[in-house]
Amino acid sequence: MGKYAPVKVPDSGTTLARGHKTRVMIVDDSITVRSILARLINSQSDLEVTGKSGSAEVALDTLKRKPADVVLLDLEMPGMGGLDALPKLLKQYPGLQVLVVSSLTEDGAEATLAALSMGAADTMPKPRSGEFGPEYCDTLCEKIRALGPDTSRAPQGSAPARLTASKAILRRLKPELLAIGASTGGIHALGIFLRHLPEHIELPILVTQHLPGSFMSVFARQLELASNRKAVIAEDQLPIRSGHIYIAPGGAHLNVRNAGAGLVCKLTRESAASGCMPSVDPMLKSATRATEGRTIAVILSGMGKDGLSGASELVDQGGTVWAQDEESSAVWGMPRAVAERSLASAVLPPADLARQIANYIGTTSWK
Repeated sequence: MGKYAPVKVPDSGTTLARGHKTRVMIVDDSITVRSILARLINSQSDLEVTGKSGSAEVALDTLKRKPADVVLLDLEMPGMGGLDALPKLLKQYPGLQVLVVSSLTEDGAEATLAALSMGAADTMPKPRSGEFGPEYCDTLCEKIRALGPDTSRAPQGSAPARLTASKAILRRLKPELLAIGASTGGIHALGIFLRHLPEHIELPILVTQHLPGSFMSVFARQLELASNRKAVIAEDQLPIRSGHIYIAPGGAHLNVRNAGAGLVCKLTRESAASGCMPSVDPMLKSATRATEGRTIAVILSGMGKDGLSGASELVDQGGTVWAQDEESSAVWGMPRAVAERSLASAVLPPADLARQIANYIGTTSWK
């Protein structure tokens, strides 16, 4: 392990409501990395390191005495590695969020997507010598805040926020597409959803997941295994066929075009309002227009509001939107946005979403 230069970090944090700080445990076999990460985190007024451990075995035991909201987990450690520890952490401590911080996330997609599919909420590379600067600090702390307690929730004892009934007008339009949007925490949710979606549901499936392009081929293999369907990375003019999954590439938006003889993929690279590339909104808006509203949209765990404007347009044209619930979401941002705008016909965990959608498709009298 090389030497790390000392860094100065700004306090960009904001104190959480009721004085609560997001509690963080760092699990890394390098004492140098543990110390520097702790310094970065403790420099923020709304974050605090409540535990540090050089091994996953010790961390599993320490969390009993020193609870945490977020665990920073290295993947390469002596003894129990991070990938072995991850499911144990999530099972033993329900509600715990895991942010993988490892050099393996930079070396390739396999380890990163394995961790995300097992339930890690997010990942980021472990910086090399001299890279623990303000930019790295800001990115790290932003991810921790997103995974920490939701400060917008009402204080305990106050009336919970109500989600009003969906604005969707069920016009009984027979769906032609199933379009899924997801971001942080979405890979795990998407895997659960696809495993519970019956194989007899043969609607073409479009997927926009916020991921870099280098991850997409591994991601496609994951989706094939989870769904027992053919999964491909979308290309321009690629025909959209029943029983297949089409994935937005990392550097373009996945759009849908009606080519007369059928639906085809169309890739575009314009700036999206969400700032995401790929973005869920172009997928939903183009699907709405290409199918004249005959699309079902599913919004899974993710930060921000990507998918909101597309979902609104879809509902206006008679399509339906379903959203992941807060309890099962790593970050209830994207699904919350559509739920609170009364666009979602149902707000459920991923497995229940899959079952409900299958029932909806199979029992509805269509026009």
